Amino acid sequence: MSPEPRLPGPRLTGLGSGLFCTLVMFLLGCLDALLLDGALPVYGVLFVPVCVLTALWVRAGDLLTAPVVVPIAFAVGLIPVADGGGGLLGSLMGLFTGLATQCGWLYGGTLVAGVIVLVRRVLWVRRRRRRS
Repeated sequence: MSPEPRLPGPRLTGLGSGLFCTLVMFLLGCLDALLLDGALPVYGVLFVPVCVLTALWVRAGDLLTAPVVVPIAFAVGLIPVADGGGGLLGSLMGLFTGLATQCGWLYGGTLVAGVIVLVRRVLWVRRRRRRS
């Protein structure tokens, strides 16, 4: 019997995938703010591959954490990109405006992560049933 196919790459725990996704999105947000003066569509486009990697690299036992952590990471990474006027209230207004105007990317990336996780979960359950 041939060995089962495995996805390449690291296997992250639920916490590890959350930290990975959040850190990468924050760094991408900082780079976007520095190089492109906070272009929100570019930030949204960069969010989708991070969602895919997060959903592919999380361990099989922690699969359900991926669709939960990606929206949190999106919001954290949006902090340096958001156009805040001044002070705390201006920064919060910029963050909420960024979340409202980029919700398509947020929902799309979360949906992609959710679909990948569901497919992986179904395959994992089938493999476990076949073994027993």
